[in-house]
Amino acid sequence: MIRIGIVGCGEVAQIIHLPTLAQLRDRFTVTALCDISPAVRDGVGARWNIPHRFADYRDLAACGEVDAVLVANPHVLHTETALAAMAASKHVLIEKPLCITPDEARALIKARNQAGVVAQVGYMRRHAPAFLAAKAIMPDPGEIRLARVHDVLGRNALIIAPTSNVFRPTDLPASAGAAIAAAMAAATEAAIGPAPPDLANAYALLLGLSSHDISAMRELLGPPLRLLYAAHRGEGGRTLSAAFDYGSFVCNFESTIDLIPRFDAHIEVFTPTRVLRVTWDSPYVRNLPGRLAITDTDTSGNARSSETTFWKDPFVTEWEQFHAALTTKSPVKTTLEDAAADLDLFQTMVTAMRG
Repeated sequence: MIRIGIVGCGEVAQIIHLPTLAQLRDRFTVTALCDISPAVRDGVGARWNIPHRFADYRDLAACGEVDAVLVANPHVLHTETALAAMAASKHVLIEKPLCITPDEARALIKARNQAGVVAQVGYMRRHAPAFLAAKAIMPDPGEIRLARVHDVLGRNALIIAPTSNVFRPTDLPASAGAAIAAAMAAATEAAIGPAPPDLANAYALLLGLSSHDISAMRELLGPPLRLLYAAHRGEGGRTLSAAFDYGSFVCNFESTIDLIPRFDAHIEVFTPTRVLRVTWDSPYVRNLPGRLAITDTDTSGNARSSETTFWKDPFVTEWEQFHAALTTKSPVKTTLEDAAADLDLFQTMVTAMRG
C-alpha cells in the first residue's frame, strides 16, 4: 500500500487522479494534499476524507505519512516541488510537462539519482491499452510510407463544465494568478530566449497538449532524424504544424484548440498494405475507451476496416505502472530522461518557428 500526497488539487487531481487512486484502493491511499487555496484544500480534503492538508508543498514533502508525491500544481512549479519531494526521499509522479527548461530537467535527473527514488512523468496516453496494442504490431520502419499526428480539440472547460463539479480557488486574490503568469514568462524566456507573445504561446502549447503527441510519436516511431519545418499560426500562435523526417517517411504533426466541445486526437501510420490508427478520447471523462483501427485488404483484395475498443482508462494503467516500479522495481517507461528529449525537440521546433 503506497501512501500518496498530492500537490495541486485542481481539475486534473479532482476529476482524474483522485477517482483513479480510489479505484486502485488495494494499492494506494491518499494521505495528504497541498493547495494554496483553502477553499480547494478543505473542499477536496473533506470530499475524499484526506487527513493531512498543507498550504506549502515543502510541508507535504516532509510529512511522514507520505511515500510518494503526485506533482500536479502549475507547470512552472513542477521543478521546485519535485526537488523538495525527492530531497525528502519521496518518490514522484510528475504531471506533464516535466518542467519548462532543459536546465530544470537536468537538475531533476541529478536529484533523482542522488536520492535513489522513482520518478515517473505523467504521459498517460503512452499507457493506453490501444496505444500499447498498436506498438505491438508496428511495422518495420522501412515499410512505413507516411505517419500523421493529429490533435484538435475544444477547450477543456467545454467538456468539464457539463460533466464535473470542481472546487475552485475563489478565495485567492488576482495577484496569485499574476505571480504564476510572471513566473511562467520568466521560465519561458530562460528556455527559449526573448520571444514575442505568439511564440511564447506556441511553446506553452508544446509543453502542454502537444507534449502528449510528440512523446507518443517518439515511442511509436522512434526519434526523428531531423525537423523539416515547424510553424505557428492563428490567434496568439496557438495553431501548430510541423514535419519530421524519418528517412524513409515523413511524419506530419498538427494541433490546435478551438471552441467545439469534442476531442479529436489520433496517430496514423501508413504502409502500402495496412493503416494503423490509434485514437484517444478526453481524459476529463473517465473510462472513455481508446481505439485501434486497422485498414487493410481481405483475401479478395477488397479494402476492409476493423476497430478494437479498449475500455481500461490510461490513468489506471499509468498508476499501476508507477506502483509496479515502487514495489517490484519494474522499469519506468516515461522517465525524466525521456521527457527531457521532448524539451530538446521543442527547442528545435521553436528555433524553426522563429523563421
